[in-house]
Amino acid sequence: MPTVLSTKKLAANQKELLLNSGISLVEYDAIKITYIDFAIEEKQIKNAIFTSKNAVKAIEGKDLKIGNCFCVGDKTAALLEQNGYSVIEKTQNSAELGKALVEYHHEKHFHFFCGNKRRDELPEILKEHKVNFSEIQVYETALNPKKFESDFDGIMFFSPSGVKSFVQENKIKNTAFCIGSTTAEEAAKYTDNILVASKPGIENVIAKVVAYFKK
Repeated sequence: MPTVLSTKKLAANQKELLLNSGISLVEYDAIKITYIDFAIEEKQIKNAIFTSKNAVKAIEGKDLKIGNCFCVGDKTAALLEQNGYSVIEKTQNSAELGKALVEYHHEKHFHFFCGNKRRDELPEILKEHKVNFSEIQVYETALNPKKFESDFDGIMFFSPSGVKSFVQENKIKNTAFCIGSTTAEEAAKYTDNILVASKPGIENVIAKVVAYFKK
């Protein structure tokens, strides 16, 4: 029976997808998220950017009125909509979102809700094309390294920070299953054996794992 390590604790239904396919699972949280008690003067925001679910969770209960949301990922969009926000533009990575904002919304001003380890692509694209935005840090990502004595047949990574955390104490000796291209880029610094989910999403990473070990 193959054993896979998840660098994020999974929901019960997600674990079942692996266990029902005869795959043994070890899991831990490679990163820790802390929400910041941020202050923002405007309670009514016309246009907001979210590149992760954590940024959406950080604004919950803040009594913010947001007209239009622009985001990365299906899960981020779904969480925004659950909270009653309107999603105008959704892409699968932040570089694509930056290009869409430049092409279709360059005259707007944006509030970009993000974490302390946010990637540079999106703000760099906006700055380069003189799109106005204010960056508001609403959560912090800290690495949570842990040493494992045993090897795994595969490791599931869900963020570049998760990769950085894992390799502080361990080597990637077998297949790295990555949630998207930016995570895969980080994993590529440590291994050539990488498979990327067909679309970002935890279930899509799990589907990749199941398909790989069914061979």
